[in-house]
Amino acid sequence: MIKMTTTGRISTLAAGLLLVAGTAFAGPKMTFGPNDEGALQIDYKGQFQMSVRDTGSGTNNDDTTTNFNFRRNRLAFMGKYGDMLSLYVQTEFSEDQNLQTLGVASANQGTEFQLLDAVMRFKLHDSFHVNAGKFKYNLSRENLEACEMPLTLDRSLFIRAPYVSTRDTGVAVWGNLFNDIFQYRIDAMEGRKAVSGDTAPSSNFRYSFRGHVTLLDPENDYGYKGTYLGKKKVLTIGGAYQFEPEVAYGDTVARTDKKDYQAWTVDGFFEYPLEGIGTVTASAAYEDIDLDDAYKGANPDAGVTGINGQKNGWYAKAGYMLPNLPLQFFGRYEKWRFASLNNIFDQKVDWYGGGANYYFRGQNLKLTFEVSRTEFDKEGTVSGLQGSNLRSKDFTSFVTQLQLIF
Repeated sequence: MIKMTTTGRISTLAAGLLLVAGTAFAGPKMTFGPNDEGALQIDYKGQFQMSVRDTGSGTNNDDTTTNFNFRRNRLAFMGKYGDMLSLYVQTEFSEDQNLQTLGVASANQGTEFQLLDAVMRFKLHDSFHVNAGKFKYNLSRENLEACEMPLTLDRSLFIRAPYVSTRDTGVAVWGNLFNDIFQYRIDAMEGRKAVSGDTAPSSNFRYSFRGHVTLLDPENDYGYKGTYLGKKKVLTIGGAYQFEPEVAYGDTVARTDKKDYQAWTVDGFFEYPLEGIGTVTASAAYEDIDLDDAYKGANPDAGVTGINGQKNGWYAKAGYMLPNLPLQFFGRYEKWRFASLNNIFDQKVDWYGGGANYYFRGQNLKLTFEVSRTEFDKEGTVSGLQGSNLRSKDFTSFVTQLQLIF
């Protein structure tokens, strides 16, 4: 268990963050071209965290682990020319991501600088948009929610699709119909990166089909939000299907047993401000990632196992924002079943947590505290295809985060 000194450190940090909290402004914006039809804006987005986990360090990896880090550290460039053409380019610098989803890394993970997004957007009509480049693919609502506008501290840690990150490269067509009540999305993406037949049985595009129905105020953008801070009344029900044929071998040594990938999800989101009472928010989803039981093969591809391999699960989250104070309480529960996780077959994970957001200047300046618990159905330290001495042990995490968008 974490000692009282840990609680003291968390309280001290929270107080310190309150003292240094300043004013956030929109980033610099410049215009150009005839009649200033062109515009370019630059934003900074940062999430600075202090994390405390009740395991992971010490001789037996059972001592408390503490960490200061940036969860996200980004520069975003947003441009447009006229009403039809726009672009979005975003970079990210990450450093020492040693506190990982299911454990603590045994060696420093170093730094990484990447081009996170680079997308050209064409609006031909409200019912017909085209996105081309690197951007979020159309599967789960959770992944499509803005990273800086979640209800809880962050989005689900378990919803990512196999062989890609939160983004993919390709083309999407989408639009709004029936006065923004219905939205459709169709994309063709890279999916698993093109490799020779020594590694993968084929090279095919990954296709996604997503739609939603929104019954109150519309959600008519490409992205979603985890909360609208009581500024909208929203009830949206959505679903998606994604597939990529012959994505992996069940036997990588013999190069046989070709396996397909398919996934589907359903989700719902509700937010409603009640005058004098506050704003209630609720959201839930189910997701199924199927890799044709490739993990049962003689020598399965590593990508079909682990946290982003074959799995299914669901989450539910809820929030309440006070009517006259920018304070929002939240809670979240997730339950997932993994085909093979940390070299343990048919592993089940329960994740639950709660906390609060305090909005100094909306999402532009926000302080969040969350405590969460991760529990494994089967605990142990096992070596195998996914690595040596991988540890599955229940743990509790405390995170304090200051978010700034400037």
